[in-house]
Amino acid sequence: MNFIVSSTALLKELQSVSGVLNSSNTLPILDNFLFNIENKRLTISASDLESTMTTFLEVESKTNGNVAVPAKLLLDIIKALPEHPLTFSVDDNLSVEISSDYGKYKLSGFSADEFPKIPVIENTSSFIMSAEVLKRAIDKTIFACSTDEIRPVMCGIYFQLDSKRLNVVTTDAHKLVRYSRTDIDNKDVADFVLPKKPMHLLKGILPTNVNDVNIEYNNSNVVFKFDNITLVSRLVDGTYPNYEAIIPDENPNRLTVDRMLFSNAIRRVSIFANRSTYKIKLSINGSELLISAEDLDFSNNADERLTCSYDGDDMDICFNSKFLLEMINNMDTENVVLTLSSPNRAGILLPETNEAGEDLLMLVMPLTVG
Repeated sequence: MNFIVSSTALLKELQSVSGVLNSSNTLPILDNFLFNIENKRLTISASDLESTMTTFLEVESKTNGNVAVPAKLLLDIIKALPEHPLTFSVDDNLSVEISSDYGKYKLSGFSADEFPKIPVIENTSSFIMSAEVLKRAIDKTIFACSTDEIRPVMCGIYFQLDSKRLNVVTTDAHKLVRYSRTDIDNKDVADFVLPKKPMHLLKGILPTNVNDVNIEYNNSNVVFKFDNITLVSRLVDGTYPNYEAIIPDENPNRLTVDRMLFSNAIRRVSIFANRSTYKIKLSINGSELLISAEDLDFSNNADERLTCSYDGDDMDICFNSKFLLEMINNMDTENVVLTLSSPNRAGILLPETNEAGEDLLMLVMPLTVG
């Protein structure tokens, strides 16, 4: 097995799939890239058993073949080389020699038969989603995933589809985000939960010059295809909680405030909050919003006043400042809207306006006032 490839082109493809690799693996073969050459096309794969990512590029080659190559060692040497052609030669003992203008580098390969078989997904349904929209959906929701592995289904991102709407939902029981689109062309009704890791990978590698991502799914796996990348991920087993049951039907009290002023005030005041609860109080009275925090253990306290627009009854309500800041900082509009019903009911945070086809809702549970 021999082939010639540009060092820059190879590095780009290696880096695009390397995010799948874990820092430590129970199976040593998972520390490798799988190289497969067929008809002058080099396909590169990486896997952690739960997710497998493949990419390809054209090379100069007169033979077909495959080999597993140590990922870290290969990445380190390719990164250290400038742009020029590299010649790869693999002998019968799976020794991989890389020749360049600067010298030769040898590393021990492994049999491709040891590498996990790339899943073949059958009986799938599919829909097409704009790459920009998919990236935005991940951006707006992934921070609210749970980290409690006792309930793995809540550690993932929930996709809920019908013919008119796509909902992308995350929650950790303290906060919830629902990102909805009404401009997705889908014929089926379906729902599935995706692990957080492949979603992080997609967020990092979705290119700006790709228009659409083809998404295929069945009862156990989902496949994302765009450009020359294919990402196959196993779905999370389990039923996602009925998140709609905790979204209030009516929050009549409506606060509108400048997003950056609100965020900065919370950030400063929360420095003085208790380190275990991060509790801040919002006291809304007419057009004035008072944000306050205190730590009784150290006699620390702070407050700031903001001008706001408020339609509703005067109210004191407390929230975890970290949760509130995460939500505010994941919005884009100049102003944000906080709707409330009572001090012991969830608050709903909304952008003042939504893009066409988009609907974003963020819910945060209150803390006890006191």
